[in-house]
Amino acid sequence: MEIIHTFLLPAAWLALITLTLLEIVLGIDNLVFLSIMTSKLPESQQPHARVTGLLLAMLARIGLLFAISLLMRLTQPLFSFHTSWLNGNVTGQSIIVFAGGLFLLYKSVAEVHDKLEGIAHTEGTMGKKVTFWHIIIQIVLLDIIFSFDSVLTAIGMVSFKEFGYGGGMAIMVIAIVLSVLLMLLFSGPISRFANTHPTIQMLALSFLMLIGVMLILEAAHLAEISLWGKTVQEIPKGYIYFAIGFSLLVEVLNMKLSKKKHRETI
Repeated sequence: MEIIHTFLLPAAWLALITLTLLEIVLGIDNLVFLSIMTSKLPESQQPHARVTGLLLAMLARIGLLFAISLLMRLTQPLFSFHTSWLNGNVTGQSIIVFAGGLFLLYKSVAEVHDKLEGIAHTEGTMGKKVTFWHIIIQIVLLDIIFSFDSVLTAIGMVSFKEFGYGGGMAIMVIAIVLSVLLMLLFSGPISRFANTHPTIQMLALSFLMLIGVMLILEAAHLAEISLWGKTVQEIPKGYIYFAIGFSLLVEVLNMKLSKKKHRETI
């Protein structure tokens, strides 16, 4: 009854729409990583990998929602250190975000190296064959890292006092499900476009490097790291998304110009 009563309120629908759009925006970096990783598989397996990866990531994100108390404890300091030049209060959340940033930075640099060296998609840097579930596990692990921001943002946006615990949780779960369904809808065209345009792939890998650095700085900010009295600040995500959007626009214009010149020379 509480959930039914919640969705009779206009504020609940506004919160649902806003949160769904926010989940999509915060999921852009995950969608880029998904496209890059699934491109390493045979073409026949890529659609299945995208669907499986996103659905498992959705379940992991919903699981994080129901672990609210654990998430809140992760924001409490595990240990602190204070010296004449370095100070910090390390939390569980900052450790996870830092590990995710390092992993993403490593993966993106390794992918750029493989592409520049001409290593086949089905082979890793150590000659290991890349398997379907190997890719899926990496997608889910990275989504869990990316999910911390979106889950904590969702918790901050939805008022349990106004909607009740059941109503608030229903809004957040539905927003996650809707955002993943929309990402599933567009993941195929985005992946096909990236796979047929190598410059787009390199641009996407550059974005992943940027996001990896952003996560590392965000982890330092969450841990309240300060060097010589100056606190490390996080990079506003709006700057990152603007840089990505602007770079993509320039690349699209370059592609149109190249096609025009190609037609003129025929």
